[in-house]
Amino acid sequence: MSRRMCYAAAVKRHSNLSLGHLFRALADPTRLRLLNLIANREICVCYFVEILRISQPKVSRHLTYLRRAGIVASRREGKWMHYRLVMPKDDVAAGILKETLKHLKKKLEMRRDASRLDAACCEPGKYEVLQAAPQPAFLPGSWEQAYRAAADSRTTPISPRSRARYWP
Repeated sequence: MSRRMCYAAAVKRHSNLSLGHLFRALADPTRLRLLNLIANREICVCYFVEILRISQPKVSRHLTYLRRAGIVASRREGKWMHYRLVMPKDDVAAGILKETLKHLKKKLEMRRDASRLDAACCEPGKYEVLQAAPQPAFLPGSWEQAYRAAADSRTTPISPRSRARYWP
């Protein structure tokens, strides 16, 4: 199933958003921090855990609350859940959510969270830098080199039984 179809199914389920659900969803500071982070992009749960410095079950519980309120959509990719903001179809609810997000961007704590997101250690773009890193002297899969390294570091001879472990 494509991403668009998954999100469409989630939005269709929550199309009857009441203002009461919206205000209850916006009443928690943790949920406001989550909404601030997903306002412009789709984000994986692992980012939320690192940036907000709260446990994964707590993050998931708040995201489920927002999803049930109809303002967040989710999709699964392997073992990871990705979340993004969904604007309500109701003009009043959408206006309230837009104004809330606009005011959240002005708060110091929210700007700090956004800067942490930009500098997150598990950001995919940061792995590209490591491709040019120097290679180790020997690869762990090379049994011959591992055996020689172990033999050189010992002062006593290696028994035939130990040798069989290193040299298949």
